[in-house]
Amino acid sequence: MIVAEVVRSGFVESVHHGVVAVPGGESLGDVTSPFFPRSSSKPLQTVGLLTSGLVPREEADLALMSGSHDAEPFHVERVRAMLAAAGLGPEALRCPADLPHGETSRRDWLRAGGEAEPILMNCSGKHAGMLATCVVNGWPLESYLEVGHPLQKALADAVSRLSGEPIAALGVDGCGAPIFAISPLGLARAFRALVDAEPGTPERRVADAIRANPELVAGTGTDDTVLMGAIPGLLVKKGADGVAAAAMPGIGAVALKISDGAARARGPVLLAALRRLGVEVPDVLPEVVLGGGLPVGEVRATF
Repeated sequence: MIVAEVVRSGFVESVHHGVVAVPGGESLGDVTSPFFPRSSSKPLQTVGLLTSGLVPREEADLALMSGSHDAEPFHVERVRAMLAAAGLGPEALRCPADLPHGETSRRDWLRAGGEAEPILMNCSGKHAGMLATCVVNGWPLESYLEVGHPLQKALADAVSRLSGEPIAALGVDGCGAPIFAISPLGLARAFRALVDAEPGTPERRVADAIRANPELVAGTGTDDTVLMGAIPGLLVKKGADGVAAAAMPGIGAVALKISDGAARARGPVLLAALRRLGVEVPDVLPEVVLGGGLPVGEVRATF
């Protein structure tokens, strides 16, 4: 079990238990019980879009479909272009209205008089990809988020195939789309399948698009963007509730879930897990705890 301790002024403030799975190596904690991977499963669903006949405008669009973007201007314009290429407009999106997730983008949007819109929601790239896939197949657009829709059945099949296990449960993610429960081991297995796939396959296309365009997966200066920029070949995607998955070709993969859902412990635990796997990881994610704007402690991953 990896434990991330939040040490403040010499005292342990709280302890977050993380679950890490390393296929072909060690597993720490409970790696077989199903959980909802949240946005960490988006790359797997993008594979499902490709196997369902999606022809992206550009390969870079696959990164945005797999991402949880900050709604920076370049994110929003790309989502508009993806929808337009499918003959659709932003009104086709069924994700909830939101404001830009990134602080700077949100401030600029509000100063310009903007309001919450579905296209600003951090899952709008995924939804645009879903809609484009429905157009290709002639599937209904209004109901594309329903569990029984052909699109969602195809995505569930992709997640099950890549994880190597059946879907344990169905839920509804924050964006309104179905979310499929698998185990941490299954999530790690799926990420390894993406990076170790043959070039040109749907799996490898998604992995390559994400790694070539990390800023489309999240945003400028975010954890996923920074990590993939600092570690060549690394594929990583975080999710809500303290979830993260990462893989290196030819080495393996890790998946983790912070049991109390705290995001603060996720970065240190992920870096520790990657190092345990044998990946050379620089200290690129902040682990400092601030009090009054000054460093008063740090988050440390321990075994």
